[in-house]
Amino acid sequence: MKSHHSTHARTLSLVSVLLFAAAGCSQTVDTAGAPVPTTTVGTDIDDSVITSRVKSTLLADADVKSFDFKVETRKGEVLLSGFVDNQAQVDRATAATRAVPGVKAVQNNVVLKGKPMTVGNTVDAGITTGRVKAALLADPNVKSLDIAVVTRSDEVLLTGFVDSKTQMDRAIEIARGIEGVRLVSNEMSIKK
Repeated sequence: MKSHHSTHARTLSLVSVLLFAAAGCSQTVDTAGAPVPTTTVGTDIDDSVITSRVKSTLLADADVKSFDFKVETRKGEVLLSGFVDNQAQVDRATAATRAVPGVKAVQNNVVLKGKPMTVGNTVDAGITTGRVKAALLADPNVKSLDIAVVTRSDEVLLTGFVDSKTQMDRAIEIARGIEGVRLVSNEMSIKK
């Protein structure tokens, strides 16, 4: 009985330390010194659940080619981005997303595709996406894990939630500096 209580106590201690560490990790400060709006661990978990539900909903919808969408959530606000074939897909994806429990708002940053992509163009776009992501990760002033990168031909679309206009501008600057990038579209939002 005594070992059961001590095991339980150690488990509670470990959980407390992990929650404290997770909460501490989410507290960031902008490079300009102003505090960044934060979320709680519970809100982060809720946002992850909403993102998963939206992705599942889009995957299950035969009218929407879900593999072309990026889905991100912050405080119940869902950000849709990517490239689709037609406006009907954009409208259907937005309506399906709004119907998901927990979604408070939908920000639609989806772009209509231009000409069809060849296999070679698709491979090149994937390489460009990788280069942009690597460059964003390498920059200590950009919280790049919150930025999604989608590439179509030589156009890069940056979406997600950033801490400040400074981080947004820096991410755009980095993307523009990557070989093969002709145009950078900014669909990022500043955290509220």
